[in-house]
Amino acid sequence: MTTPIDHAAAVAAETSRFVATVRTADPATPVPTCPGWMLSDLVRHTGSVQRWFTVLLRQKLQEPPRSRDVELHLPPMPDGYPAWLAEAAAQAGAEFASVDPDAPMWAWGADQHARFWVRRMLFETLVHRVDADLALGLDPDIDPVLAADGVSEFLTNLPFAAGFAPGTAALRGADRTIRFTRTDGDGDGDGDGDGDWLVRLRPDGFGLDRQAAASADASVRGTAADLLLLLYGRLDRSAGRFEVLGDDELLAHWTANSAF
Repeated sequence: MTTPIDHAAAVAAETSRFVATVRTADPATPVPTCPGWMLSDLVRHTGSVQRWFTVLLRQKLQEPPRSRDVELHLPPMPDGYPAWLAEAAAQAGAEFASVDPDAPMWAWGADQHARFWVRRMLFETLVHRVDADLALGLDPDIDPVLAADGVSEFLTNLPFAAGFAPGTAALRGADRTIRFTRTDGDGDGDGDGDGDWLVRLRPDGFGLDRQAAASADASVRGTAADLLLLLYGRLDRSAGRFEVLGDDELLAHWTANSAF
């Protein structure tokens, strides 16, 4: 039996790692995985997202917000951003402790409960922590259970992301399928799958197909961490870390239109 992931604790841990990584780094360091950004932009974005999600949880919104404006209290100089990010995580943690994760709440994704925002904050933080690691030439170690949960979270919510990922509207097909399979474990840690994800492209849309025993038109096999980075565009399928089979044009179409 898998142990449920404590997403709130993972947000705190990933933020702590992020802060430790960037605390003494040059804020002007370019971030290759986020073209045009420096480390200061990366930290500011992550802290802003954490604060926005915290406000959404505090308000327990039941409909889409009319504005994303929140009071950021941004430090005047980038060298203050790491401590500011740590403060954002502390504020989020206090909110996590007071909110019922099962409380009904508006969310842009599949899960219309407060827990959606805690899980979403985790992977916003984790992926951008990886961006910081890569920018500084560090090995972006990712817990495989968290990584597999991140793959599930990404693929579950991507069909709902058209509002800010317009390319997903092109993810259509005449019953075409893509399989992503992790090679370093049996489960994704949240009871939501078995480390094997089948995405089906239909004429009217796309989404996960729970009939994972079905054959696929294209498939990618790799560790959970590498699959997560592949889905987020931080690794290319030609990187030599994957076993890729089947219709490469279909995979190219997926890559070109699934940017999150």
